[in-house]
Amino acid sequence: MKRKIIFFVYPEFELLDLSGPCSAFNLVNELYGGHYEFSVVSAKGGAILDRAGLSIATEKFAEVGDHDTVVAVGGPTAHVYGLNALTKAFFAENAGRGNRVVSVCTGAFLLAAAGLLDGCRATTHWRYAGLLQSHYPKVLVDIDRIFIKQGNIWTAAGLTAGIDLALMLIEDDFGSSVAKSVAKDMVVYHRRLGGQSQFSAVLDITPTSGRVRDVLCYARDHLRESLSVERLAEVACISPRQFSRTFFNATGMTPAKAIERLRLDVARPRIEETLEPLEQIARDVGFGSAEKMCRSSLNVFGRTSQELRRTARKSHDG
Repeated sequence: MKRKIIFFVYPEFELLDLSGPCSAFNLVNELYGGHYEFSVVSAKGGAILDRAGLSIATEKFAEVGDHDTVVAVGGPTAHVYGLNALTKAFFAENAGRGNRVVSVCTGAFLLAAAGLLDGCRATTHWRYAGLLQSHYPKVLVDIDRIFIKQGNIWTAAGLTAGIDLALMLIEDDFGSSVAKSVAKDMVVYHRRLGGQSQFSAVLDITPTSGRVRDVLCYARDHLRESLSVERLAEVACISPRQFSRTFFNATGMTPAKAIERLRLDVARPRIEETLEPLEQIARDVGFGSAEKMCRSSLNVFGRTSQELRRTARKSHDG
């Protein structure tokens, strides 16, 4: 069985979002024969410059033949180029034919503009999650996923997550052993499960709302306290309902999820780098108990607090 994949790019696209998945698919060809055919397309065809100024030759997408997978590559200008009527029609038509429609990083904006993510869970780079949510409120943005599959629509988080997604597509096409072999050759994990969190500190997110930014700073300095929506809304000087809506649109997270992430971001270095009792760390960052911190750690990082500490200790001893 041969798979035909096309990568859609536009000016200032992110090269790693193209080269990472493409390298994975090409390794299948090198290790197991020519199972994949792929090409790079754009709206007008011709040479397209990536965000670093490198030139990539492309075909015009309207002239590309049959294919079964289209990948929307990410880049800082995706939210602009996704609004092109022909581009929206292109992605909508592919999804309507039952083709796999895939986005890497901010490529999710191209899918969202075409209406393909309405009512669906989707992910993107954590830095752009709030922007995606505010531009497309019908999309159920999940910042804590590396990739998400909804029917024939796949979305992946930023940059290297495109490789994770490519490996899952390869597994979907040719089985786990082929994907595992490709991962080994690429010196990456065979499977970082899609439920694992994107690693980021909440304060690194740049919300569009100054009120939200002030609330995040306040929360960081008062983690031991009860940080209810009502209390945070008081800090923002708006109603709890308006605050929750504003916060989610600005960050892609609920206030409760953001506070949980803040507490974990502060707790994790102490868990991994010290011998402090987990109970003490949990109290200091506002979880209240080690058990609650353990559950949150498992939910966000895919590992319990104890597992984080054991892994860090083995790495240090090794």
